[in-house]
Amino acid sequence: MLAGVLLALPRAGAAQSSDRSAPPFAVRDLEGRSFRLSDYRGRPVVLDFWATWCGPCRASMPHLDVLQERYRDRGLVVLGLSLDDYGPAPVRRYADRLRVRFRLAMASERILDLYGPIRSVPTTIFINRRGEMVRRVVGYVDGETLEAYARELF
Repeated sequence: MLAGVLLALPRAGAAQSSDRSAPPFAVRDLEGRSFRLSDYRGRPVVLDFWATWCGPCRASMPHLDVLQERYRDRGLVVLGLSLDDYGPAPVRRYADRLRVRFRLAMASERILDLYGPIRSVPTTIFINRRGEMVRRVVGYVDGETLEAYARELF
Protein backbone atom coordinates (compact mmCIF):
# COMPACT_ATOMS: atom_id res chain seq x y z
CA MET A 1 0.00 0.00 0.00
CA LEU A 2 1.33 3.40 -0.96
CA ALA A 3 1.25 5.60 2.13
CA GLY A 4 3.23 8.48 0.67
CA VAL A 5 2.52 11.47 -1.48
CA LEU A 6 3.36 11.05 -5.13
CA LEU A 7 4.52 14.07 -7.02
CA ALA A 8 4.61 13.09 -10.65
CA LEU A 9 6.95 15.03 -12.85
CA PRO A 10 6.16 15.55 -16.54
CA ARG A 11 6.27 12.35 -18.58
CA ALA A 12 9.21 11.68 -20.89
CA GLY A 13 7.12 12.63 -23.94
CA ALA A 14 6.47 16.11 -22.57
CA ALA A 15 8.42 19.13 -23.75
CA GLN A 16 12.02 18.95 -22.57
CA SER A 17 12.96 21.46 -19.89
CA SER A 18 16.09 21.91 -17.83
CA ASP A 19 14.16 21.74 -14.54
CA ARG A 20 13.71 17.97 -15.06
CA SER A 21 17.46 17.34 -15.07
CA ALA A 22 18.79 15.84 -11.87
CA PRO A 23 21.09 18.44 -10.30
CA PRO A 24 24.74 17.34 -10.16
CA PHE A 25 26.34 16.64 -6.81
CA ALA A 26 29.42 15.09 -5.25
CA VAL A 27 29.59 13.42 -1.82
CA ARG A 28 31.62 10.95 0.17
CA ASP A 29 30.04 7.62 0.98
CA LEU A 30 30.09 6.25 4.52
CA GLU A 31 33.50 4.67 3.86
CA GLY A 32 34.93 8.05 2.80
CA ARG A 33 35.09 7.37 -0.96
CA SER A 34 34.01 10.27 -3.16
CA PHE A 35 31.43 9.84 -5.87
CA ARG A 36 29.35 12.08 -8.10
CA LEU A 37 25.92 11.58 -9.56
CA SER A 38 27.58 11.95 -12.97
CA ASP A 39 29.53 8.73 -12.25
CA TYR A 40 26.22 6.98 -12.97
CA ARG A 41 25.46 8.77 -16.24
CA GLY A 42 23.46 6.54 -18.54
CA ARG A 43 22.19 4.43 -15.64
CA PRO A 44 18.84 4.70 -13.88
CA VAL A 45 19.15 5.97 -10.30
CA VAL A 46 16.86 5.73 -7.30
CA LEU A 47 17.89 8.50 -4.92
CA ASP A 48 16.49 8.02 -1.42
CA PHE A 49 16.64 10.73 1.26
CA TRP A 50 16.26 9.09 4.68
CA ALA A 51 17.24 9.22 8.37
CA THR A 52 17.98 6.70 11.12
CA TRP A 53 15.24 8.15 13.35
CA CYS A 54 12.58 7.63 10.63
CA GLY A 55 10.40 4.52 11.04
CA PRO A 56 9.09 4.52 7.45
CA CYS A 57 12.70 4.86 6.23
CA ARG A 58 13.67 1.76 8.19
CA ALA A 59 10.73 -0.13 6.68
CA SER A 60 11.74 0.86 3.14
CA MET A 61 15.44 -0.12 3.45
CA PRO A 62 14.87 -3.83 2.69
CA HIS A 63 12.78 -2.91 -0.38
CA LEU A 64 15.56 -0.67 -1.68
CA ASP A 65 18.10 -3.46 -1.10
CA VAL A 66 15.97 -5.93 -3.06
CA LEU A 67 15.60 -3.38 -5.85
CA GLN A 68 19.37 -2.85 -6.05
CA GLU A 69 20.07 -6.58 -6.16
CA ARG A 70 17.31 -7.41 -8.63
CA TYR A 71 18.20 -4.71 -11.19
CA ARG A 72 21.95 -4.30 -10.66
CA ASP A 73 22.70 -6.20 -13.88
CA ARG A 74 20.44 -3.82 -15.79
CA GLY A 75 22.45 -0.87 -14.46
CA LEU A 76 20.15 0.38 -11.70
CA VAL A 77 21.84 2.26 -8.88
CA VAL A 78 20.22 2.91 -5.50
CA LEU A 79 21.79 5.75 -3.53
CA GLY A 80 20.71 6.57 0.02
CA LEU A 81 21.45 10.04 1.38
CA SER A 82 21.09 10.32 5.15
CA LEU A 83 19.80 13.50 6.77
CA ASP A 84 21.24 12.56 10.17
CA ASP A 85 23.22 15.26 11.97
CA TYR A 86 25.73 13.07 13.79
CA GLY A 87 28.00 12.11 10.93
CA PRO A 88 28.70 8.88 9.08
CA ALA A 89 29.83 6.60 11.95
CA PRO A 90 26.42 6.16 13.64
CA VAL A 91 24.72 5.96 10.24
CA ARG A 92 27.15 3.20 9.21
CA ARG A 93 26.43 1.26 12.41
CA TYR A 94 22.70 1.60 11.80
CA ALA A 95 23.03 0.48 8.17
CA ASP A 96 25.21 -2.47 9.19
CA ARG A 97 22.58 -3.58 11.71
CA LEU A 98 19.96 -3.51 8.95
CA ARG A 99 22.38 -5.17 6.48
CA VAL A 100 21.95 -2.36 3.95
CA ARG A 101 23.95 -3.13 0.81
CA PHE A 102 23.20 -0.16 -1.46
CA ARG A 103 25.51 2.86 -1.41
CA LEU A 104 25.00 5.37 1.39
CA ALA A 105 26.28 8.88 1.99
CA MET A 106 25.44 11.91 4.08
CA ALA A 107 23.20 14.54 2.47
CA SER A 108 24.77 17.99 2.55
CA GLU A 109 22.80 21.22 2.86
CA ARG A 110 23.68 21.90 -0.78
CA ILE A 111 22.12 18.62 -1.94
CA LEU A 112 19.03 19.27 0.17
CA ASP A 113 18.73 22.68 -1.50
CA LEU A 114 19.27 21.23 -4.98
CA TYR A 115 16.66 18.47 -4.55
CA GLY A 116 14.42 20.22 -2.07
CA PRO A 117 12.61 21.15 -0.41
CA ILE A 118 13.05 17.88 1.47
CA ARG A 119 10.49 18.39 4.22
CA SER A 120 9.73 14.78 4.99
CA VAL A 121 11.57 11.48 4.86
CA PRO A 122 11.72 9.22 3.14
CA THR A 123 11.69 11.21 -0.08
CA THR A 124 12.59 9.08 -3.09
CA ILE A 125 13.51 10.49 -6.49
CA PHE A 126 13.60 8.35 -9.62
CA ILE A 127 16.09 9.43 -12.29
CA ASN A 128 16.04 7.85 -15.75
CA ARG A 129 19.02 6.98 -17.96
CA ARG A 130 18.95 10.47 -19.49
CA GLY A 131 19.45 12.04 -16.06
CA GLU A 132 15.88 13.31 -15.86
CA MET A 133 13.91 13.23 -12.62
CA VAL A 134 10.73 11.43 -13.61
CA ARG A 135 9.12 10.76 -10.24
CA ARG A 136 9.33 12.04 -6.67
CA VAL A 137 7.61 10.18 -3.84
CA VAL A 138 7.29 11.52 -0.30
CA GLY A 139 6.68 8.88 2.35
CA TYR A 140 6.87 5.12 2.58
CA VAL A 141 6.41 3.08 -0.59
CA ASP A 142 5.80 -0.66 -0.45
CA GLY A 143 8.16 -2.96 -2.32
CA GLU A 144 5.79 -3.79 -5.19
CA THR A 145 5.09 -0.13 -5.96
CA LEU A 146 8.76 0.79 -5.58
CA GLU A 147 9.68 -1.89 -8.09
CA ALA A 148 7.01 -0.73 -10.56
CA TYR A 149 8.40 2.83 -10.40
CA ALA A 150 11.95 1.55 -10.88
CA ARG A 151 10.95 -0.53 -13.93
CA GLU A 152 9.64 2.67 -15.54
CA LEU A 153 13.24 3.93 -15.58
CA PHE A 154 14.27 1.29 -18.11
